[in-house]
Amino acid sequence: MILSKAFDKFVEETPVCVMIRGSLEFALSDQFINQIFETTAQRQYTRELLFSDVVDVMGSVVFQVFPSVNAAYQKQQDRFTVSRRALYDKINLIEPGVTRQLVVETSRRMAPVVRSLRRMFKGQDLLPGFRVRILDGNHLAASEHRIQELRDIAAGPLPGQTLVVFDPDTRLVVDAFPCQDGHAQERSLLMEVLDSMQAGEVWMGDRNFCTSLFLFQTAANDAYFVIRQHATNVRWEAAGPHRKVGRTETGMVYQQRVDLIDDWGHRLKVRRITIKLDQPTEDGQTEIHILTNLPNRVKATRIAEAYRGRWKLEAAFGELATALHCEIGSLGYPPAALFAFGIGLVAYNILSVVRTALAAAHGASCLDDISAYYVADEMRGMMRGMMVAIGTDRWQRQFGKLSARQMANLLVALAQRVKLERFRKHRRGPKKPRPKRTRFKGKSHVSTARILAESRGKDSYLQ
Repeated sequence: MILSKAFDKFVEETPVCVMIRGSLEFALSDQFINQIFETTAQRQYTRELLFSDVVDVMGSVVFQVFPSVNAAYQKQQDRFTVSRRALYDKINLIEPGVTRQLVVETSRRMAPVVRSLRRMFKGQDLLPGFRVRILDGNHLAASEHRIQELRDIAAGPLPGQTLVVFDPDTRLVVDAFPCQDGHAQERSLLMEVLDSMQAGEVWMGDRNFCTSLFLFQTAANDAYFVIRQHATNVRWEAAGPHRKVGRTETGMVYQQRVDLIDDWGHRLKVRRITIKLDQPTEDGQTEIHILTNLPNRVKATRIAEAYRGRWKLEAAFGELATALHCEIGSLGYPPAALFAFGIGLVAYNILSVVRTALAAAHGASCLDDISAYYVADEMRGMMRGMMVAIGTDRWQRQFGKLSARQMANLLVALAQRVKLERFRKHRRGPKKPRPKRTRFKGKSHVSTARILAESRGKDSYLQ
């Protein structure tokens, strides 16, 4: 018996769900969440409806335990002392700063657990000796036209966007910068990012973030950057020869010393790393240029390989879209839509912790071989039963007061019971080229059975 008799059946049948629910309780205990709201909110305040209740409702929607906020309220109406309208009013006014702090504080809560787990299988860092931060933006999809002011608008209403900061070593989203203006340029949010930087960090991003302001200020913060060069945004002059330095899996690597020049004539000495690709990118480019101020002891080939690690954040966005329901079309008010996406980021971190625990129990390959979709599907299939069978107070007693090391050990004990084949990804082979569709051009439709019968020389499909 790992936990107690109340948990035994679920531990036996669905240990992954116990891992997720326990991790949620560890990271999102009511007291912890309510404290975040009390110390961060500037305009909202608590009367009858606790912020922890709002987070719980939105979390059940993001994990698709319930299809909508309305359904979650309907099924759990007895727990609320406020009306449905009051719940929506609270969600619609959640301040972006509260959403950001929720992501930051919960990731800090989970990071020591992940570090304990990674020590069990000696996880490799992207750039050993450095704290890497991958920066990328996510624009929320257009919402429905439910708000009165949107009813007669033909265009898709964008409820906002978020700059996301990802730690590729712990595979946690460690910060988020929500913006209610869906049309705002990502670069307009960079000042907030710069204010959050810590000395010694390595910031990695695509060419959208290649601006003089970002590069010069990152260096001024005693931090480092690995940014893909934009063709026109930054002025530079060669300060050394362009020479070959090695090779990576994707192509030959070259390096050159250059000076970056800002609008006031200030200069910053950096390295310009060029990767001549064996295969062109999707947009046909055969070379990638990277600007970095990392010290010389970090080889250009190592930096080029590390830059490929950016796909981990793009993969996280993909999993948010397929495994979780964090872009909720019915939430048209920007604060509500951004809050739902923030809960999605927290949910992604929970799934990431579970996969790291599986890696500690079964091997490092689990980090990339386990499907977040199948894990989340298991969760939404069992959660309602777990909510009925095991009360919230029992989860709090079992997981709420554990130390990071105790939590890591418990997750590994649960992970050892997981049948991995139920959650492995099914990797498809290379896509076949689409054939030209030239047959029956003059017809609006054909009989599939007749086509199959003709192809196979028999009439079995017509019987």
